[in-house]
Amino acid sequence: MTPRMIILNGASSSGKSGIARCLQTVLPEPWLTFGIDSLIDAMPASMQSADDGIGLGDDGGVHIGDTFRRLEAAWAEGLVTMARAGARIIVDDVFLGAATAQERWRTHLGDLDVLWAGVHCDPAVATSRETARGDRIPGMAARQAHLVHQGVRYDIEVDTTRTEALDCARAIAARVR
Repeated sequence: MTPRMIILNGASSSGKSGIARCLQTVLPEPWLTFGIDSLIDAMPASMQSADDGIGLGDDGGVHIGDTFRRLEAAWAEGLVTMARAGARIIVDDVFLGAATAQERWRTHLGDLDVLWAGVHCDPAVATSRETARGDRIPGMAARQAHLVHQGVRYDIEVDTTRTEALDCARAIAARVR
């Protein structure tokens, strides 16, 4: 299998974006990277507080509404279309619905070859990163740390607690070749 897409799933501040950038460096062909944060940033500000958009609770909880889900589905379909057209795509996502979120992706992917990569990080380490970033709601990383992986099936799993993003990317890249 030579995947057209690599889908990285992990909690907020687990190291997915760093791994995605490192994958672009270590993989021999050009790969484009797209993250769920970019989709959220692309939405109008009103979507980030509306019941049908995406809501962030003071405790780090995330509420997803119907309009957000429709836009997310269109985004996923667009990324799959790009992969089918010849682009190689790395997706940096947070499966808030865990196995249900993976099934939503599978619906869009059809028979497209994909490498599923789980990105783990000790909740305390992710919380420290979250604090250092300053752009996350406190508690989000710890709340998501185990939730996003429940029932999800991976081709490879990496842990950024004590392993650098580059080493994780090399392990994932070895599965691509």
